[in-house]
Amino acid sequence: MVATRTVFLQLVKRDVRVALRQRSELLNPLIFLLIVVSLFPLGVGPGPDILARIAPGVIWVSALLSAMLGLDRLFRDDFRDGALEQMMLLPVSMEISVLAKIAVHWLLTALPVLLIAPLLALLLNLPTHAWGVLWLTLLFGTPVLSAAGAIGVALTVSLNKGGALLSLLLLPLLIPLLIFATAAVEAAVSGLSAAGPLALIGAFMVLSLTLAPFAVKAGLRVSVN
Repeated sequence: MVATRTVFLQLVKRDVRVALRQRSELLNPLIFLLIVVSLFPLGVGPGPDILARIAPGVIWVSALLSAMLGLDRLFRDDFRDGALEQMMLLPVSMEISVLAKIAVHWLLTALPVLLIAPLLALLLNLPTHAWGVLWLTLLFGTPVLSAAGAIGVALTVSLNKGGALLSLLLLPLLIPLLIFATAAVEAAVSGLSAAGPLALIGAFMVLSLTLAPFAVKAGLRVSVN
């Protein structure tokens, strides 16, 4: 158990250090998110009612697309320099290494979104009593994006240009998450209970974090071989 925890933490620290050396790629998803959310008030007009009605969908679609921008580097560099094969030879189960990769992707792409979520809600005139539900949907939903994205990347990492294929694989799988996340925020805006959609998003998170490491392990073995 101690060795497993040590390897997990070392992998997280190593990937964070590598990502910090490529700050341009690190900032691209966040800048993309801010630009998209900022353009919607200009495109649909500054009417507060219109903005409040579309705010949940705009924020979640923007978060989904920005998370996908950072997926390509999840296993790409390790595959090119041979570190992926070395990771498979570590004295711990491959699932632990995959969880470390998913955790790093979440820290670098989803955590900034959680920090600026109030700003995004303010830009789109989302009622303040719905901010907490929006934050919870992002907290429970973004790990699903990272876990599902890791599966897609594992299947396409050996392809030279797998970005388009990755989008085709992931977007249909993430539609239920998008539906329930926006439904939860819309329920909060209307003064209704958001417990049901939030519970479903929490179930998605548990299932994805439990099953994704095994699927990623199988996908990486296929890609490497």
